[in-house]
Order: sequence, then structure tokens, then C-alpha cells
Amino acid sequence: MSYVLALVWFVVAFTPIFFMVLTAFKTIREFLISPWALPSQWRLTNFASVWASRFPTYLTNSLIVTGVSVLLIVALSSLAAYAFARMAFPGKRPFFLLILAGMMIPIHITLIPVYILTQWMGVYDSILALIGPYVGFALPISVFILTEFFAQIPKELEDAARIDGCTPFQTFYRITLPLATPALATVAIYNLIGAWNEFIFASVLLQSPDAFTLPLGLRQLFGQYGIDTPAVMAAVTLGSLPTILLFILFQEKVVSGLTAGALRS
Repeated sequence: MSYVLALVWFVVAFTPIFFMVLTAFKTIREFLISPWALPSQWRLTNFASVWASRFPTYLTNSLIVTGVSVLLIVALSSLAAYAFARMAFPGKRPFFLLILAGMMIPIHITLIPVYILTQWMGVYDSILALIGPYVGFALPISVFILTEFFAQIPKELEDAARIDGCTPFQTFYRITLPLATPALATVAIYNLIGAWNEFIFASVLLQSPDAFTLPLGLRQLFGQYGIDTPAVMAAVTLGSLPTILLFILFQEKVVSGLTAGALRS
């Protein structure tokens, strides 16, 4: 029974990807006549036309925004999580709960305040306008995941490092972080996918085509009177490759990071 369910899940999950890649190699005529049939010839015309447009600019903007956001999220959340997991300070519990409360706030209700803030800071209509919201809204769940993981690392390892003369930061950098690689990979991939695909904030905070990220750029492929579906699918295929490749490379660490809290010694 489990194999049947796994097969059904695979078919359901893989069908959209199969349709996307299949359509990317077709002409409009082939797509309209037989959407699910194999193309008569495997052409790269759609990919070439997409790449000749502003697509490289959109891709570069997304890479910058996502890369900087993920680096800041991992750095800030790991430092905060280590403090909550290992250090004692006044107001630790209430402050931790306050951070976790951020997970209960729908991020889209903050669109107007964020818009006003970016105008006031002078970063409106630039990719810098996206980094702050992406980092801020990702910190609560990231701090929670890393705090739970850090709490499971044996304190004896850190005590031994201190005996050897390591400072608290050296202990964190040389002992704790390497052991927390699965959780760090989970946080990084989770937030990478979220930032890579985010559309609402980008559509509000960006106006110039030169500042558009990939989701906004894909919207430009939709014409007023028609849609070149094969070209859209080619663009979506190219835009999906970075996240798919990263997940394939780090899937073991992501899975181990997600399941780390299931078992306790």
C-alpha cells in the first residue's frame, strides 16, 4: 500500500514538471493542437528567445536578492538561536516568545507599512527594498528551527572547547556551527525557495523593469491579448533550475535537519 501511495504522490508531483518541460520545447501550434504529446522536434528556440529578452537581468536580480537575504537570515538566526539555546539572560523566555509570535503575523498585512518605510529610507524601486522584508519575516521560523537543533547538541563538546581556550564565539564558530550543518541547510533552502518565488512584495516595491526579480519578469511574458505558453514554460524551466539543483545537492541535509527534532537522546 505504501508503494502505491508513493507512486501516486510521485505522479501528482511530477506531472506539472513534465508538462512544463515538455511544453518548453514546442511551438505554439504544437501546444494548441496536442498539449500532452511529445514535440515533433526538440527545439531550443523558446529558450533562446527568452534568454535574448530581459530574462538575464531578472535572473541576476533574483540571485542577488535571494543570496544576500539567505546569508543574512542564516547569520542572524544562528547567532540569535545560539543565544537562546545556550546563554542565560534576563527576559530570555518572553523575548523568545515574542520572536515566535512573528510567525503568527500574516506578512501581507504589513505591505503598506513596508511600502512607507522603503520610501522613507530611499530604497524604493531597488532590489534593496526586498532584502529587509525577506530577512525580517524569515527570522522567527529560522530562529525556532535552529534553537531546537542547538539545544540537542551535547554541552560537553562546548565545555571541552572552552577548556582548550576557545572563546564563546570560537566555540560557536568551530564546534556548534559544523554540527548544525543539517539545520543550517534546512533554513537556507527553505528561505531560498521563499525569497526566490516571492511575488507580492516585489510587485509593490519594484516598478522599474531593470529592478524586477524573476517572478515579476515572468509576468511580462503575458501579453494583453494572448500568451506564448511555450515561451512562458521555457522561462519557468530556466527559473526553476537553480532551486531544483540546490535541493538535489543538499536534500540529505535538509531531510536530516527537518527530522532532527523527532528523536531525542
